[in-house]
Amino acid sequence: MSTQQDPGPAGDGVFRTKTVEQSILDTEEPEHGLKKTLSALDLTVFGVGVIIGTGIFVLTGKVAKETAGPATALAFVAAGIVCALAALCYAEFASTVPVAGSAYTFSYASLGELVAWTIGWDLVLEFALGTAVVAVGWSGYVRSLMDNIGWQMPEVLSGTDVADGFGFDILAFVLVLLLTVVLVIGMKLSARITAIVVAIKVTVVLIVIIAGSFFIDTKNYTPFIPDAVKQPAGAGMDAPMVQLLFGYEPTNFGVMGIFTAASVVFFAFIGFDVVATAAEETKLPQRDMPRGILGSLVICTVLYVAVSIVVTGMQHYSELSVSAPLADAFKATGHPFYAGVISFGAAIGLTTVCLILLLGQTRVFFAMSRDGLLPRFFSVTHPRFGTPYRPTILLGVIIAIVAGFTSIDELATLVNIGTLFAFVVVALGVIVLRRTRPELHRSFRTPWVPLVPILSVASSVWLMLNLPAETWLRFAIWMLLGFVIYFAYGRSHSRMSRKSR
Repeated sequence: MSTQQDPGPAGDGVFRTKTVEQSILDTEEPEHGLKKTLSALDLTVFGVGVIIGTGIFVLTGKVAKETAGPATALAFVAAGIVCALAALCYAEFASTVPVAGSAYTFSYASLGELVAWTIGWDLVLEFALGTAVVAVGWSGYVRSLMDNIGWQMPEVLSGTDVADGFGFDILAFVLVLLLTVVLVIGMKLSARITAIVVAIKVTVVLIVIIAGSFFIDTKNYTPFIPDAVKQPAGAGMDAPMVQLLFGYEPTNFGVMGIFTAASVVFFAFIGFDVVATAAEETKLPQRDMPRGILGSLVICTVLYVAVSIVVTGMQHYSELSVSAPLADAFKATGHPFYAGVISFGAAIGLTTVCLILLLGQTRVFFAMSRDGLLPRFFSVTHPRFGTPYRPTILLGVIIAIVAGFTSIDELATLVNIGTLFAFVVVALGVIVLRRTRPELHRSFRTPWVPLVPILSVASSVWLMLNLPAETWLRFAIWMLLGFVIYFAYGRSHSRMSRKSR
């Protein structure tokens, strides 16, 4: 039994905050608390498992050919630095407020209920869409492997990208349902499955790096930073927001092309923030959350840089394939065996990306439900498995159906803008909580506050501004829908609202 006292809500109205003590106290309710089963190693594996996905297998070639050339390695470094700034802020919050919900919970403790709802609603979109899109990508890799051995799926069951007229992606649908079952059964099982798959995935990446290094031709690195080329001017909603607002026209190649490329390869880093959603299920969150978040990010950045250096050394950047650069680079050097190994690694690896994105979404949904902003029915944990089975089943079925009917298109950019928005809110939250609760014990402290959080906000906003205006419009519509739901239901049903009456 906890000896902490309920300090109640701080502030009034939509900007009332939920104190750190109250957030931790809520996790001790028998029917609404999650089992603590995860270690620092489990968290690092989760991070690596969700970060290494389609980005490393696809974006390296696309960005090298169209935007940065061999300097793609520097673009990965730049994107990694943006994520590292955010990761330092996440690490402080996750170790100080070890509660499910990630940026949602952190915002509730520092910036208030309305901001928390906004970021929670944003994360629901980010994780749901990310899961569906990755599931469709996984299905494509599996169908490709099946084709190699002479098996072909009927077009009508191969998704809307393949079929003429009606199409349903049965593989993506089944994958999401199976992963939903795994998450209902328990986090430790999820961690074990993820560890096995991540081991396979990292092995494949290391094979690419080690084997590919023997086929490098250093002439392909010249010029390392190709001469700048102006991008074709965007028109209307297709233009980057920074162009519409300030008239700045991003360039391909050159020094500025590296930063343009960074806004693209940023997609390859999405996912490390999902680690923070598992804070409540970590045995020693104060010590292990920073290790898991920062450790997974460092490992993946090193692997990304190494892969980009190898692939641009194997084949001149202007000749790289956009759809399957790693596999095709090995084919171009006369080693098709490795191409098959890479396709296998990509198909296996994407399963963990789906698993962990789905995990992250269910934990955010669970936390919002426990606070009353969504129906409390969804915050009851399973009596045997200790998992939030109700939101897991609901969201799993919905996402499975969406994945079955979804094609991979511009909607994927919504994942980018949603993640960057979360980075901005968490960084601001660190600054605010340092001022409002300076006495709070922090097991991990973000260095050089407020400089690091300010740099995190500035770099995240810059990458957001490089996204198309159409993406901003879609994001705004989703946020507007969220405000309607909050003022129609969440505000009056909030537990903090009832405590303040």
